[in-house]
Amino acid sequence: MSIITRRTMLATGLASMGTSSAWAGKPASAAAPAPWGATPSPRQLAWHAREQYAFVHFSINTFTDREWGYGDEDPKLFAPSDFSADQIVGAAKAGGLRGIVLTAKHHDGFCLWPTMLTEHCVRNSPFRDGKGDIVGEFEQAARRAGMDFAIYLSPWDRNHADYGRPAYLDYYRKQIVELCTRYGTLFEFWFDGANGGDGYYGGARETRKIDSETYYDWPSIFALVHQHQPMACTFEPLGSDARWVGNEDGVAGDPCWPTMANHKPTQAEGNAGLRNGPLWWPAETNTSIRPGWFYHADEDSKVKDPQRMLRLFDESIARGTNLILNLPPDRRGRLADPDVAVLQSFGAAQRATFAKNLADRGVASADHVRGPGFAARNVLDGNPKSYWSTPDAIHTPSLVLDLPPGTSFDLVRIREFLPLGVRVDRFAIDIDTGAGWSEVARGECIAAQRVVRLPAPVVARRLRLRIVAAQACPAISEVALFRQVAPLAVKLPQARARDVLPSSDLSIVAATGSGAEALIDNDPGSVWQVPVAAASGSATVTIKLAKRQRLAGFILTPSRAVNTDSAPPKRFVVETSVDGKAWSNAASDEFSNIANALSPQRILFAAKTDASYVRMTFVGLAAPKSHMAIAGIDLFG
Repeated sequence: MSIITRRTMLATGLASMGTSSAWAGKPASAAAPAPWGATPSPRQLAWHAREQYAFVHFSINTFTDREWGYGDEDPKLFAPSDFSADQIVGAAKAGGLRGIVLTAKHHDGFCLWPTMLTEHCVRNSPFRDGKGDIVGEFEQAARRAGMDFAIYLSPWDRNHADYGRPAYLDYYRKQIVELCTRYGTLFEFWFDGANGGDGYYGGARETRKIDSETYYDWPSIFALVHQHQPMACTFEPLGSDARWVGNEDGVAGDPCWPTMANHKPTQAEGNAGLRNGPLWWPAETNTSIRPGWFYHADEDSKVKDPQRMLRLFDESIARGTNLILNLPPDRRGRLADPDVAVLQSFGAAQRATFAKNLADRGVASADHVRGPGFAARNVLDGNPKSYWSTPDAIHTPSLVLDLPPGTSFDLVRIREFLPLGVRVDRFAIDIDTGAGWSEVARGECIAAQRVVRLPAPVVARRLRLRIVAAQACPAISEVALFRQVAPLAVKLPQARARDVLPSSDLSIVAATGSGAEALIDNDPGSVWQVPVAAASGSATVTIKLAKRQRLAGFILTPSRAVNTDSAPPKRFVVETSVDGKAWSNAASDEFSNIANALSPQRILFAAKTDASYVRMTFVGLAAPKSHMAIAGIDLFG
């Protein structure tokens, strides 16, 4: 059956119907397609529609310059000098984010609300003279801005004396109830996957290991959340409403299916999903606007610029996942100027880009239509509850948009009608600029949405969506066209010296394997990679300084390559020497959450030390891989 052109439709009077001539004289109604495979719950549907929101990491770590607190920090350290939840929320809204997920408690156990369950909380800090409530102020600021609000509550608690024992579970469940009942409607409740390890634990200062699934009994935890917050999507463990995308670099798989197998996924499985998986378990793509999750002054120059934010959009939201973008407040309790400037630039560009569907004055037609209620024109009506579909037996139809003259675009957005499941396997996009059809893109998985970015803007007379393969008749709710508006450039500040030794003052004099020069070449894209036995193996590098220096610590930058057969080191031992013969221990510890976050690790020595040589031994791998990978080492005074 041939596709009707705009001219034919206008001539036959069918343009207002938006259907093919095959349905002329057919009954006025047809039954909707049956759902295919796993389908989303009502709260998951609401979650999908949110698309992008902010993560806010703000706690004791902000004031200790760490990523993971040990749990022994004095609450008096938490002393923001000029806290403004409205400033942070306003910047998030300017960036196009639609909600706030606040870290009410991180792994150090410090609580940002005035709970009576523990003394390790904001009650015992100088903030608002001990009468403040960070969670409450964020919640109210979000409501004022017309944004949704949600909670992160770390299951791990390195402060609590009973962590790893039954008594802690009672404490943790009471925390959940407090947060679910004090702060209005929540759209998400975030459970971190980091659980168990070294900690203060009320002064025990020991390592406690737990089996997460057995210890927490996640189904009962989810049920507790939903008892009080039925529309709050739970995040991460098996059985939750949304899954981790498998990395913290903001990169979703291509494709990234919202369906999954009914088992705890590997990182690669979380990144890609599973076509025809029995669970509707969509991916949330998480990353930070900075290298770290908490604020560090030396990262002011490393904020993702607006062009990098566009790539982040393409690798997350455009692949059908939700993006949770971390915005870390500084020690004032505000977002720093570079972060705000980037959010304003990127948000303004995206609002301008997606303000108007450039195809909305076009005419849609299709070679097959299920009936008048499922007309091709439904893809242009802006109603997410209507869709184009075909008879059950037709799985590979085509839909054509006849466009107004001069329509220029470089973004094509396609959405499936999610209540009927993921039906399309593969699709292709063709354009006609006046010389016939030419394929410009193809891909796998549409689901919640697929935004295809063309290499350059095109002016086309027609656009065609071809369903190349599908497991059921398609149900397409939208085909939209946009022209990317370039964000304004943002000048980031110069890097803070922080007495970081220039790479020209460093040289490698010994190393395990080859390629260690990559550690000091100031290029995060080059990597020192050596084979290491995951549990007990080690790799060593010795760095010579151009002259004797007084050192205070180092920064390790892990490789951020996604889903490779390498991992960063788990632990380290650092020794220093003035002559390369006699060595003194300067520091030894674990790298906090390095496997997942892949963020720079700042390590301070217990005491400053004079050195001409630094020997670093990295022990074990932070993930079960076969190679150790490190992108850079910086030494600072």
